[in-house]
Amino acid sequence: MKLCVIGLGLIGGSIAKECRSLGYEVVGVDENPMHQEKAIDFGLVDRIETIESALMMSDVFCIAIPVDAVEAVSLSLLDQIKWTQTIFDVGSTKANVCAAVKTHPKRSRFVAAHPLAGTEFSGPGAAILNLFRGKKNIVTDEDLSDEDALESVLTIFNDLGMQSLFMQSEAHDRHMAYVSHLSHVSAFTLSLTVLDIEQDQKQIFNLASTGFESTVRLAKSNPETWASIFDKNSSHLSDALDGYIRHLQHFKQVIESGDKVAAKELMQKANEIKRVLNGLKMNVVKLS
Repeated sequence: MKLCVIGLGLIGGSIAKECRSLGYEVVGVDENPMHQEKAIDFGLVDRIETIESALMMSDVFCIAIPVDAVEAVSLSLLDQIKWTQTIFDVGSTKANVCAAVKTHPKRSRFVAAHPLAGTEFSGPGAAILNLFRGKKNIVTDEDLSDEDALESVLTIFNDLGMQSLFMQSEAHDRHMAYVSHLSHVSAFTLSLTVLDIEQDQKQIFNLASTGFESTVRLAKSNPETWASIFDKNSSHLSDALDGYIRHLQHFKQVIESGDKVAAKELMQKANEIKRVLNGLKMNVVKLS
């Protein structure tokens, strides 16, 4: 299979690197000259091509760019591909791109996917092997994709070591607002709060524990990437924030009242998240 990866950052670069190690022929497309150079230096792709030349030689196209650009690139590619070629995107929001391509004559050659993997780092240098192994991949609105196009994309994710699940694009975005996007807002907000109070950053470094570091880790994520995600999923994320703020206000009231019993009850209720996380770990173990 000849794979073209458009966008050679963390996700696109990791897909390219892993697929190349598995024997795929991988070409890369990236408008950033520095990314092009690093992708070659780091062995992510066999070579760099233009979109025009990639269209002549690739079987499958992976779009791994910020979500605010995915719609335009997807539509442009659909205009140009043959009926034997397949396109899939790996963006963190799905409803907008699925709506954008819905009425395109070649919609059936498009697969909307979201591999649930990543780190707080970005760029070609962040690309790593085994980033996806044992993780889940979401495919949305799969009934609108041709069977062979869907099979090609599922084969890639299977080769990456992922378990693919299926849901509608609107449901995907609603769920992601709570389990992913809200976590990033929380980390960014915690970082801003601490930086406001602790002007002496050296003191923060001296006092910060591993708990703080792990909690605020996501605040190191690429602002360009996440500003686009927040914008594309603003409605669902706003609903998630309403709930989060409500719980924060309740916690604040309990702490201010000095009600230790109520505080313990809140935390015991929150401890139930262990059941959810343990279930996720068990699923990963079964997959691996």
